[in-house]
Amino acid sequence: MKTVHVHYFALLREQRGLSQETLATSAPDAAALYAELRARHGLTLPVERLRAAINGDFAPWPAPLKDNDEIVFIPPVAGG
Repeated sequence: MKTVHVHYFALLREQRGLSQETLATSAPDAAALYAELRARHGLTLPVERLRAAINGDFAPWPAPLKDNDEIVFIPPVAGG
């Protein structure tokens, strides 16, 4: 198990009801962590519609997670 710090923005923040949380996970990568969070919290956006950043840098979904990583899931942004 590792501890990670997750930040939510836009629709994900609305659905989760939080802007950030710290949690324990055994997820090996960002994709597995998002799948875990989707199942746990009923998040509706599929992984294909998001980008992930780990410790401030965009990261590929299979990038491994380490203890105390900061993960940000970035949904599509509408502008006008």
